[in-house]
Amino acid sequence: MRLLKKCIHRDMESIENPKIYERTAARAIVLKDEEILLIYTKRYNDYSIPGGGVDDGEDVKTGLRRELSEETGANRVKVIKEYGCYEEYRPTYYEGYDFMHMKSYFYICDADKELGDASPESYEVANGSVPVWINIREAIAYNQNVMKNNENSMGLSIQRETFVLETILKELVEGKSL
Repeated sequence: MRLLKKCIHRDMESIENPKIYERTAARAIVLKDEEILLIYTKRYNDYSIPGGGVDDGEDVKTGLRRELSEETGANRVKVIKEYGCYEEYRPTYYEGYDFMHMKSYFYICDADKELGDASPESYEVANGSVPVWINIREAIAYNQNVMKNNENSMGLSIQRETFVLETILKELVEGKSL
């Protein structure tokens, strides 16, 4: 799978021999013209591509379908093809580790526009995460504004999500190669 981008958090340079937690995530790109299925999270005040961590022993595509169903209630999900991988080294909340090395695998998917009942995890409910269909340009502009204002609520993933949304807009919506 092609590498979309590799990011290393600036704080990594200050730690000698950091302990790194490895995480694999799968994320679903579901487009209907310029509308995209995203997760709006009230706590972070941002839009993100649905998906999340792949469980131990779970195939990436199986994890992708599970996460998309849990987070959005998407029905009749079809994984169409690989899109790209976003690799990042960033701070983590996992005890005993200094950083997380996360590889997020993005796949182009199809699903019904009408969503069923989602079954989000308790932390997703607490964070105010809800699935939404939104114009991709609106979601990008919204996230860019949050980053521009450097809002206190801003999470670590907003840069990844906005970069990938911008890439999707150029390549899949406007049909321009980068």
